[in-house]
Amino acid sequence: MIELKGKHVVLHDGDLKRREEANRRYLMKLTNDNLLFNFKIEAGRYHGRDIPHDAHGGWETPVCQIRGHFLGHWLSAAAMRFHETDDLELKVKADLILDELAECQKDNGGQWVGPIPEKYLHWIAKGKGIWAPQYNIHKLFMGLVDMYHFTGSQKALDVADHFADWFVEWSSTFTRENFDDILDMETGGMLEAWADLLHITGNDKYSTLLERYYRSRLFHPLLENKDPLTNMHANTTIPEVLGCARAYEVTGEQRWMDIVTAYWKCAVTERGTLATGGNTAGEVWMPKMKIKARLGDKNQEHCTVYNMIRLAEFLFRHTSDPAYAQYIEYNMYNGIMAQAYYQEYHLTGNKHGNPSSGLLTYFLPMKAGLRKDWSSETDSFFCCHGTMVQANAALNRGIYYQDHNDVFVCQYFHSELTTEINGENVRINQSQDHMSGSMLNSSNTAGQQELNEITALHENLPNYKKYDFVVHIGAPNEFAIHFRIPDWIMSEAIIYVNDQLHGKSADHTAFYTILRNWQDGDRISIILPVGIRFIPLPDDEQTGAFRFGPEVLAGICENERILFTQKDDVASELIMENEREWGSWRYFFKTANQDPGIQLRRIRDIGYEPYQVYFTVKKA
Repeated sequence: MIELKGKHVVLHDGDLKRREEANRRYLMKLTNDNLLFNFKIEAGRYHGRDIPHDAHGGWETPVCQIRGHFLGHWLSAAAMRFHETDDLELKVKADLILDELAECQKDNGGQWVGPIPEKYLHWIAKGKGIWAPQYNIHKLFMGLVDMYHFTGSQKALDVADHFADWFVEWSSTFTRENFDDILDMETGGMLEAWADLLHITGNDKYSTLLERYYRSRLFHPLLENKDPLTNMHANTTIPEVLGCARAYEVTGEQRWMDIVTAYWKCAVTERGTLATGGNTAGEVWMPKMKIKARLGDKNQEHCTVYNMIRLAEFLFRHTSDPAYAQYIEYNMYNGIMAQAYYQEYHLTGNKHGNPSSGLLTYFLPMKAGLRKDWSSETDSFFCCHGTMVQANAALNRGIYYQDHNDVFVCQYFHSELTTEINGENVRINQSQDHMSGSMLNSSNTAGQQELNEITALHENLPNYKKYDFVVHIGAPNEFAIHFRIPDWIMSEAIIYVNDQLHGKSADHTAFYTILRNWQDGDRISIILPVGIRFIPLPDDEQTGAFRFGPEVLAGICENERILFTQKDDVASELIMENEREWGSWRYFFKTANQDPGIQLRRIRDIGYEPYQVYFTVKKA
């Protein structure tokens, strides 16, 4: 099965497009001089007497041991954006960066091109404490590989290939035990880089590096059904297992896949997740099914969200199990979209002194009364800053997949798919019918409105989501379209073909399949019943979070609130508030019987307000 991405999928979803454009503007805003500053210093190519006044701060300052890591993320994001849109302006900017990196490599002697000194690697081999130099270096390898893969840059590949020679020589000087000690220092995705370069070049040196970077101290306990993860730094191990995933795809060796499946079982299946889909607290894996004591200020590190989505995507491609696509949906709405590129929805009469936008929040706090801590554009650059630009570079990914003549619809976003089936071009347009019956979107469009009976058809917010798919083909074509049935639906999903009932399903463990000889203009409608659910903690059924469909709701709370209710169905304690504005349904909720009442919003709509996700419920 292949993921359909790049120019195969055009996004029309307004919020996703907004985020992509904001990400693109941010990539362009950062100057090449600042992005390359630490690389030029290391190569002796910066000749100033002082640090420029606008030099990047945070983890990118020249005194930080992890300096320079962000450029690799930047290159990866630029490459993915170009692959989707043919953004030539961004590609030219990236190519100029590659030109300078090649010069840095030349001045460093032809191999080393890192933003940190080579001695950092020699120091960690001697046990000296240095902050994750291989994690840092991996980011550059990742960016170079993506520039080759998505833009065809031979220069990027050449720089990466010559840089790899340094690691071949360096790693050859250690015994197996000594190098295992080195692998206990965070290596990032070096294993994945070697697998990628093996696939591209076929050079045996990368097979050698794959074996040297095999971390038996992590992988073997996983294969033995032990738990090496509890209280361990999550984003150290996720990239390593992503390396195993890529190694499996490149070599076909089952041992790599066995590690991946054992990791998912230990990290997700047996451990459980937050209602958001996230898994971590204080950057470490929480104990299995024990979450309550870990609700704090540092939950759900953004890096782990992004990298676990990548791992779920790999597993979906190789198993067709919709559970992985469901995992991605929860983490998209309540992670990627909740932790970056916030834009305030302006409420009349809601005056405050907070900014109207936010760039990125490292963590998503789950402790009541805390706030999202939004980062700076040029003075943060922590690890999640990098995964943010990658995560938002090409949001058209993960929506559609294809396996020979079978198309899989995994996510429901307004978009258009173009692919080839049975040798013929096929275009499928997906759109959401918001069932508002109106194009009125502001005061200045009021004069354009005509009488419309549809506006009264749904007096209140409908209790289902409706998605329409239209097939466009040049001639009749027989193939199957498989639709994911989400696990959050309140009752059976209903499927229509050309306005005729095709079937119903509540089975979220299997796709709903329509196999037919398609005609041009055929229309499929998917009805997904939606509502509010109370999702209890695995270790405390009286404490839980509310979800509306796939989206977690957060209460606006300065301090922790307890819900008192006589109802057995806790979810019925929430009702709609301010549900419609002009021609749009709004997603505002409130408690019905609390004093004082609590307003709730989708967690992706929370900006600078203090909030509460998990509520303890007591009988009134």
